[in-house]
Amino acid sequence: MPYFPSRDHWDAKSPAELGLAPDALAAAIDYHKSHETTWRRDFLTASGRYIGVADEPPAPDDVLGPVEPRQGPNGLVLRHGVIAAEWGDTARVDMTFSIAKSYLSVLAGVAVGRGLIRDLDEPVHAYGLDDGFDSAQNRSITWRHLLQQTSEWQGTLWGKPDSIDHNRNLGQSELGFADKGTPRPMRAPGSYWEYNDVRVNRLSLSLLRLFRRPLAAVLKDAVMEPVGASDTWQWQPYRNAWVEIDGVRMPSVPGGSHWGGGLWIGSRDHARFGLLMLRRGDWQGQKLLSESWIEEMRRPCPINPGYGLLWWLNTGRAPMAFAPESSYSARGAGSNVIWIDPEHDLVVVVRWIDRGHVEPFLRLIVESVKG
Repeated sequence: MPYFPSRDHWDAKSPAELGLAPDALAAAIDYHKSHETTWRRDFLTASGRYIGVADEPPAPDDVLGPVEPRQGPNGLVLRHGVIAAEWGDTARVDMTFSIAKSYLSVLAGVAVGRGLIRDLDEPVHAYGLDDGFDSAQNRSITWRHLLQQTSEWQGTLWGKPDSIDHNRNLGQSELGFADKGTPRPMRAPGSYWEYNDVRVNRLSLSLLRLFRRPLAAVLKDAVMEPVGASDTWQWQPYRNAWVEIDGVRMPSVPGGSHWGGGLWIGSRDHARFGLLMLRRGDWQGQKLLSESWIEEMRRPCPINPGYGLLWWLNTGRAPMAFAPESSYSARGAGSNVIWIDPEHDLVVVVRWIDRGHVEPFLRLIVESVKG
């Protein structure tokens, strides 16, 4: 029977008992510790600006949400659901940046499971949520477009225009892009892939209007409580990201920490979330997500096969030749990673590793697997 941790206890065994080479696993952990992110722990650049907006023109309201200083590197490796290795303060609640996008994907799966989203390929406009999809540019945008980051949604949300993230080239860096924010022609929805936090935040607002409850509350009830997560995590909204629904003022949470705020959470809670994905939506016999949704999240986007529904994929083993094609990950700047390897029954959470050393670290993890 698959192992699941209880709320108060998580089994830990030696790497050797779990089929991992102890020396190789120790080498991976040492590698992480020696390749900590170069980001300052207060998230400020040398000039004193918050790193998330360092590539944008200075403005009085450029940071919209709270910012919490980080601590040092930490992480876990799960094998067969059991803790094989743990280092650093894995209970510490830290900002997690774009890992929040993958949590939004899971919430979209909850909406599908409840019948709130009838068809991913149906235009969002058909749901009559608000006027955000009334324009000619936005009218044909589907839920799938929003989840694949191919929507080309045009507009301003919480004071940020979609154009602020135009030409955001993730091949250059995590944050800080030479061409970001420069004008470009709009494309038809579904025809162009762009990593754009304004559009992800538009998805989050749309999900809020569907559920008619704060998304943090939906996530807690549908996922985090059932998997035994702590009560320390938070999903911090921007100060201006509030709407009234059914006479109640509710926060619309962001899909990252680009402008502050976002999902603040400890690595152990990330590991429970990752284990739920590894177990294909099942938690001790309770189906929290359908297997069909797990498959849908991992379906490659036609114009960016390395991306699914707000999850990073290893399609064709092009990003990581050393890892199984079935492996996939939630990733956030910093770098923060939840990596899931179904073939080897692994979940790896790694926090505050230098971006250029994520793949070498994961290679060492894979090389530690003996059988």
